[in-house]
Amino acid sequence: MKRVFLSISTILLFFSLAGGYLEEIVIGFNLPLTESESLGSIGEEAKNAAEMIRGQIDAAGGLEVKGLRYPLRFIYANNEAEAGGAVRAALRLVEEEQVLAVVGPLGSGRAIPAGEVCNHSETPMISPWSTNPETTRNRPFVFRTCFLDPFQAPGAARFTKEKFAVSKAAILYNGDDDYSKTLAELYRDSWNTNYGEVVAWESFEQKDQDFNAQLTNIMASGAEILYLPVYYNFLGPIVPQAKSLGWDKPIMGADAWGSADLWNISGGSVAGYYFTTHFVSSGLPGRGSEFIKEYERLYGETPSDVGALTYDSVMLYLGALQRAGISGVLKADRRALQRALAETVDFNGVAGKIARFDRMGDPVKEIIVAKINSQGRFVYEAAIPPGR
Repeated sequence: MKRVFLSISTILLFFSLAGGYLEEIVIGFNLPLTESESLGSIGEEAKNAAEMIRGQIDAAGGLEVKGLRYPLRFIYANNEAEAGGAVRAALRLVEEEQVLAVVGPLGSGRAIPAGEVCNHSETPMISPWSTNPETTRNRPFVFRTCFLDPFQAPGAARFTKEKFAVSKAAILYNGDDDYSKTLAELYRDSWNTNYGEVVAWESFEQKDQDFNAQLTNIMASGAEILYLPVYYNFLGPIVPQAKSLGWDKPIMGADAWGSADLWNISGGSVAGYYFTTHFVSSGLPGRGSEFIKEYERLYGETPSDVGALTYDSVMLYLGALQRAGISGVLKADRRALQRALAETVDFNGVAGKIARFDRMGDPVKEIIVAKINSQGRFVYEAAIPPGR
């Protein structure tokens, strides 16, 4: 068993028949543990990050809370990368496993419906990777560790304007994916209002692999920059097809590019492009480099933002639990944990500093811009601070 430091999707408590006596802190996870076409193996990476923390806590003799030490036990529920699966996993963790809290789901399409389950049951939930505002909206028990789309897309628009000094933008997005469509619309509105004109607005369907029609329209539009807010797996066909048509201008992406599989899937065609993200594998200030080194030692590969954000999600739970204390009464402990999370300030995570959570449970933090170098590594390029 590989051991490390914190956990990820749910904290489970086990009580004796006497009631109120806590034997261990059990953390559960709502993750896509079956590799999928759209999400790849991000669930396994999240699980790896959680096991890093658990190993470290076990090695220290348990998590110290108010002078007592508690062992951790993690339960991983497979949501199969589906909304219905995420709801079933949440119900299992909250009702059957009686968890203290939940980490995950990762993506917005799963986190939004699962968040309804957790909030209704007053069970704290942190999504590491869901950027859609609806995940936390009016849900006081639901938090996230990533920035939101309404911050990400305008930030990307501002960066591309400042970096490339262009005025004509093209956007190609997945019309079957709310994440992609939302980012596309936000970028379009920001660009048209502040920086120039979106001269090409093209979409595709989830199962598409031939993008020549859309790319031909983009080429004919006179666009000087292409915004691609899509999951990384689509870059394999899109970028080579664009280049075959003669596209030699900048391409800007979003945080769903940030997979360790991107380089191989794209055949290296993404070198030199930029994307907004939460975490990079090279040049990142702060604790991120230590996390990368330990993750590579344990698992033999470089982690992406999913692993880093999952790690931070678990650390947030454990730190809040240490502040809140444990009564051994599940309902009371869930509420106390929620209050402690909401009061978090100046959390220094491996994926950056969270100054605080706002009233919606969203972190006040900066956006990172990464450049993909010629070896396929994601290199720190710039940071877009909150409120910019």
